[in-house]
Amino acid sequence: MHWSHLSFRFFCLIVVLLANSTLLLADETVSIGNDYLTREISWEKGHLVTKSLTNHLGATQVAIAAEDEFALTVRLGDSDQDVRLSTGDFAVQSKTLAADKMSVEFQLAGTTAPVDLTIRYTTKSGQPWMTKQLSIRPRQPLQIRKVEVESLSSTEAYAPYRADQMTSKGPSAWRPPLGQPLYTKKSGTWWGIEFPAARNEVREGRLICGYLTQADLQPGETLTSYQAVVGVADDPDFVKDAFLDYIDKTRARPLRLQTQYNSWFDYNREVNADNFAASVRKVNEELVLKRGAAPLRVYAIDAGWQDMTKDWTKVGVWPVNAKFDPNFESSRREVAEAKSALGLWVSPGCLFGSQQAIPKMREAGWRTLDPWMSMTGPHYMDALEQRLVQLASSGVSYFKLDGVFGHLRTRNFDIDGFQGGEKTLNEAKYDEAKERYLSLGSQRLMKIFGSMGEANPDVYIVISNGAYLSPWWLQHVDAVWLINVGDHARGDDRTAQLAYRDGAYYQMAAATADNTQFPLNSVFNHEPKKVSSDEAPDVFRRYLLMSLSRGTGFVELYLHTFSLNESDWDQLGDGLKWVQRMFPAFRQARMIGGDPRRAEVYGYTGWTEELGYLSLHNPSDETREFQITLDRTLGLSKEVLERHPTFLISSPLAQDEPLLPKQATAGEPLTVTLPPKAIRVLEFSGPQSTAP
Repeated sequence: MHWSHLSFRFFCLIVVLLANSTLLLADETVSIGNDYLTREISWEKGHLVTKSLTNHLGATQVAIAAEDEFALTVRLGDSDQDVRLSTGDFAVQSKTLAADKMSVEFQLAGTTAPVDLTIRYTTKSGQPWMTKQLSIRPRQPLQIRKVEVESLSSTEAYAPYRADQMTSKGPSAWRPPLGQPLYTKKSGTWWGIEFPAARNEVREGRLICGYLTQADLQPGETLTSYQAVVGVADDPDFVKDAFLDYIDKTRARPLRLQTQYNSWFDYNREVNADNFAASVRKVNEELVLKRGAAPLRVYAIDAGWQDMTKDWTKVGVWPVNAKFDPNFESSRREVAEAKSALGLWVSPGCLFGSQQAIPKMREAGWRTLDPWMSMTGPHYMDALEQRLVQLASSGVSYFKLDGVFGHLRTRNFDIDGFQGGEKTLNEAKYDEAKERYLSLGSQRLMKIFGSMGEANPDVYIVISNGAYLSPWWLQHVDAVWLINVGDHARGDDRTAQLAYRDGAYYQMAAATADNTQFPLNSVFNHEPKKVSSDEAPDVFRRYLLMSLSRGTGFVELYLHTFSLNESDWDQLGDGLKWVQRMFPAFRQARMIGGDPRRAEVYGYTGWTEELGYLSLHNPSDETREFQITLDRTLGLSKEVLERHPTFLISSPLAQDEPLLPKQATAGEPLTVTLPPKAIRVLEFSGPQSTAP
C-alpha cells in the first residue's frame, strides 16, 4: 500500500489527536442506580446522553430520546451576546465509576468554547431518587447566565403547576412559575432542581430543569451547580405524594408542630416589654396552667421593636429600640418562665413601617430600591446576615421574615434602569430580568438561612410577604406564606372568613386552579384569630377546628388576649389539644372538595397508619350531601388499604356524633350530610382489618 506524503501527515495528525485525548471509545454505556431507579448513560461519539431511566418501583421506563443532556448559556470575555452550549459542544474525556455503581463522574472538554465540565450522577441506598450536578471550569474569562442541569427530549413530561404571574404591581397577582417540579404521565417520575428559583419546564418536547444566574468566572475558578434530582413513584397517579415525601425527607429541619403566640393583634406597633410580658403570662396561665395544653413553643414580638431613629450603617441593622432591653433580656426571662422561647418579626426588605431606616443606608451607598432594600445589595445583605445570626445565636428561636421581595400588592426587582416597583415591570418582556433578580436574591437569602440554622439548630424560620411557594424553600426554611391573601380574613361572619382564606387555599392547591406542588403542613396562613367574645362558643369552636384542620404544623395564635372570656380560653385550649393529637396526620394533609368561593362543599383530610381526620364545610345556604371514598387520593397508604380496615368515627364536636356515620370502611363510599353553613369534623380511629 502506498501513501502520499499528505496522507501520511493526516494519519500522524489523527494519531497525535487521539494520543492527547481520552475520549471513551469502548464501554460506551454505564448504569447507576439502586432498588428504586436506574439511569443508563451513554457517550456515543464522545457526547454524553441519558439513554434510559428505569423506574423499578413502578416497573416503567421514562420515554427519553438520547439527544441532549444539559446546556449552558454563557457570555465570553467582554461580549454582551449570550451563547448557548449543549451536549454536542463537549466531548467526554474520562469517567470514574464508584465500586458500588451508585455514582459516576464524567470529565468533559469543551470543543467549541473554552470551558470544561465535570458531571456527577449520584444515588444512595434506600432513596427513591438520584441527583445530577455540573461543575463548570472556564479556560478564559466568561459569565455564566443560565445552567440547564437537565435538558432531555421526552414526550411524556408535563408541568403540573398552572400559573405564571411575575408582576410588580397588582394585588394578589404573584404566582412566579419557579421552583415547581415536573412529572411524567406514564412512567411516574418527578424532576426538578434543588433551588427554589429554578425554572423546571417543558418546552418544545424538552424536559428542562435550569436556573438563571450571573456568575463571572476566571480561568482556574469553578462554579458548581445546584443539584438536579429525579425520583420515582409506584403509580403515576400518586407521583405528587412521592415527590412531597422526598421534600419531607430532605427538609432543613424535621416537620414539627410549632404552636405560638404573636403580639400583632394585641398591640400592633405599640408592643413593648411590659405589655408583651403581660400577654405571655396571661396566655400561659389560661392555656397551659389552667387547661393543660402543652406549652407554646414560642412567644413572638411582631413589628415595633426595631429602632429606626439610628443610622443602621453605623450601629448595625435592626437595632432594638428603648421599649425593650438591648438584648431582650427581660422578654427572654418571661418566655422562659412559660417554658417557651422568644420569636421576632424582621422585614428583610425593610417594609411595613421600617422604611425610615432606608435614607441613611442610601446616603452611605448601600443598594436600595424604591422604596425598599435590594435582596442582592452586598452591604445591607451582609449586615442583615450578621444581625440575624447574632439573634439566632443568642437564643431567638423563631423568625417571621416579612417582606422579602415585596408584599401583597407590590413586588420590587433590582433591574438596571428601574427604581424597582414600576408598573411597567409587569410587562412580560422584563420577565427574564425579574427572574434573574429573584434567582440571585434567593441564593443570597439561602446563605443567610443556612447560617441561622448553624447558629441555632432549633430555629424556626418563616418567609412571609413577597415570598413564593416553592417546596424547595423547605430545604432552607420551615414554612412559607400562603401567597395572594391578606392577614385579616375578610367577611362579616366566620363562614365568610373561612371561605375567604380557604378560597386562597383552593386557588393554590386545587388541580383545576394553580395546582401548586407544596405541602399544606408547611403553609403560614395567618390564623386562627380571636379578637372579641361577641360570638357563640359553638361558632368559635367550629371555626377554630376548621382552621386547624387545614393541616399546617405552624399554628400561630392571633389574639386580643385581655378581651377573651373563660369560654374562649376553653375552646382555644381544646383546639390546641386536638391539633396536638392530630398533628401526625398533618404530614399527609390535603384539601378536598369544591371551591369555597362558589359556596361548594370542601374540606381537609390527613392520615397515618393508625388514625385520620376529615373536616367539611358547607358555606352555602342549602343542605348538601358530600360523598368520599377512603382511598389513596385522601392520603391512606397502600399498606393500610390492603388490610381493608374499618374505622370507628368520632368527633371533637360531641353534639354532632349522633348525626354522623358510626364507622367507615376503606375503599367504600362515605356520605356526610351538611346543613347550610355547617362544619363537621370527623376522626377515624381503631382500624380493624376486614381483609380476607
